[in-house]
Amino acid sequence: MIVKVCVGSACYVRGSHNVINRIKSLIELNNLTDKIELKASFCLGHCTDSVCVTVDDNIYTVNEDEVDKFFEEYIIKKVNLCK
Repeated sequence: MIVKVCVGSACYVRGSHNVINRIKSLIELNNLTDKIELKASFCLGHCTDSVCVTVDDNIYTVNEDEVDKFFEEYIIKKVNLCK
């Protein structure tokens, strides 16, 4: 699975660096480093929302306070479906 977090100007101002760090921590805490590839990306076209995150090309917007919930709902569930 590939997870991309936008690091373009608008997302950076909204905390993309913190979102990346938290997702990275959650990947490590859940022992998913062999299943999830975390990448930085430039603008994903949803600059007015929150930090843009793609999970296998599906685009979501996430703020810093929602990362754990987002990870559980959209990343963990998808990893479990792929088992």
